[in-house]
Amino acid sequence: MKILVISPKNRTVYNFRGELISSIISLGHEVTVTGPDKKDEDRIRELGAKFIDIPLDKNSVNPFKDIKYAKALKKVMKDENPDVVFSYTVKPIVYSTYAAKQCGVKKIVPMLTGVGYVFNSDSAKARFLRPLVSFFYKRTLKNIDKVIFQNPDDLNLFVSRELVKRESCVLVNGSGVNMTKFSKSPLPEKTVFFMLARLMHCKGVMEYLKAAEMVKRKYPSVEFQLLGDEGLTDTITIKKIEPYIHKGIITHFPECENVVPYYQNCSVFVLPSYGEGTPRSVLEAMSCGRAIITTNVPGCRETVIDGVNGFFVPPKNAEAIAEKMIDFIKSPSLIEKMGNASFDYCKEKFEVEKVNSVMLDILGLK
Repeated sequence: MKILVISPKNRTVYNFRGELISSIISLGHEVTVTGPDKKDEDRIRELGAKFIDIPLDKNSVNPFKDIKYAKALKKVMKDENPDVVFSYTVKPIVYSTYAAKQCGVKKIVPMLTGVGYVFNSDSAKARFLRPLVSFFYKRTLKNIDKVIFQNPDDLNLFVSRELVKRESCVLVNGSGVNMTKFSKSPLPEKTVFFMLARLMHCKGVMEYLKAAEMVKRKYPSVEFQLLGDEGLTDTITIKKIEPYIHKGIITHFPECENVVPYYQNCSVFVLPSYGEGTPRSVLEAMSCGRAIITTNVPGCRETVIDGVNGFFVPPKNAEAIAEKMIDFIKSPSLIEKMGNASFDYCKEKFEVEKVNSVMLDILGLK
């Protein structure tokens, strides 16, 4: 069979879908990937997939750009004649589903990797876009056989808003994580808290920084690390976090290819997000055997058993994050105990081969 993967960013293909694509190809199927540019296309071809670039500005509200993108997708589908179209994130889902229906593709399977900034943020732009995005989702997801969700909260939200029929919905445990690549390692001798995320308000970056500042006053030897670049929407600029860097509260690292050492050099991973699909960063930290502090919100709550492999905190609450950090500092035995529980829970629920086996069934490729 021929499978067409519609991606918003090339890096997400080989980082988050790489094992799935390799599994599909190993079963004798052909995979073609579309991406927004030619960046890292060699990484995608190394998986054994064909690559076609279709320019996409995923944050633009220019309708002419979107129409051009939809027409390009339709042309690719006519040329490639795929049996299955698999897409993820808003614009690839909306426009590829529309194009696939127009081209008579037999199996169309979009995946919601989270409801995203439009539904999680309270900004004026997000509130403006929400009804528009909801309208497009409702139009394009109508009469789709399968729509994949990565957590039950997002699934129930879309059903309650009548954006999709419940009988069309299927649930998977995130994107899974390669537990060989993100391997368990010894804990560092000193206490190090670590957050990996794009610098966006809805990721809880400011709450993490404020919590770090509070804890640093009482425990100056404790380290706080943050890895990530500015986001395209809802962004927190580097300039805004510079005071925390200059005061020695945090160490900031830019986005990089290999993040494994950062997980392995930390004691506790922190993600105070306002909402996710199933956060891959948390799964990677769990696979490395790290205790977790995260918010009790959609997606994040799927990764933690509160008090077992980590702690929940309310969203937008730096004081609560600081309290849980101090719990780990005062009781360092919790770090190893919860880290071991994270590894076991990850192996049971989120190991990539288990997740991909379910995905192959949903895509009808086994």
